Amino acid sequence: MNDVLMYARYNQAGNKAIYGILSKLDNDEREKDRGSYYGSLSGLLRHVIGGTRFFLGLFKSALASNPAAVKVVESLDAFPQLGEGQLTAAQWKETAAVLDTVDAAYVELAGVLAAKDLAAEVKLDWYGGNPAAVPLSFMLSQLLVHNSHHRGQISQILDSLKIDNDYSGIDVSLLK
Repeated sequence: MNDVLMYARYNQAGNKAIYGILSKLDNDEREKDRGSYYGSLSGLLRHVIGGTRFFLGLFKSALASNPAAVKVVESLDAFPQLGEGQLTAAQWKETAAVLDTVDAAYVELAGVLAAKDLAAEVKLDWYGGNPAAVPLSFMLSQLLVHNSHHRGQISQILDSLKIDNDYSGIDVSLLK
């Protein structure tokens, strides 16, 4: 079992738990601006989903020698992007399908990666061109940290609302 797959499953479990917690809130509470950069609890979770799609899309050219990985990444192209701003209750329910699809793609990608893929260079311009590319393993770590960071923001807001949200541990079941 590779660590990338375990962390992709951890991400999936955390997102599923958060979606479940947020779904118990009424729509106005979920969409209320909480002062975060992404505004609402819904906005934060949608940013996690969009961020995962963005990261996976960055990996496509680096994974050109792994057709199974490219197929997983390309599968997200046909899936609609989530909207910005406040969602209606019906739109929130539609978010579940997008979340499931994006998280399943992340898990599937992690499952088809070969050891050599982790060294593949991901081109980006984040660092002012220095470096112009970083190993996929580094970017997969960035994805894990990005999503954990924003789920932590959601957790802090839920804590302030006195809503139980203990979803953060890596359960041993993720080793399977």
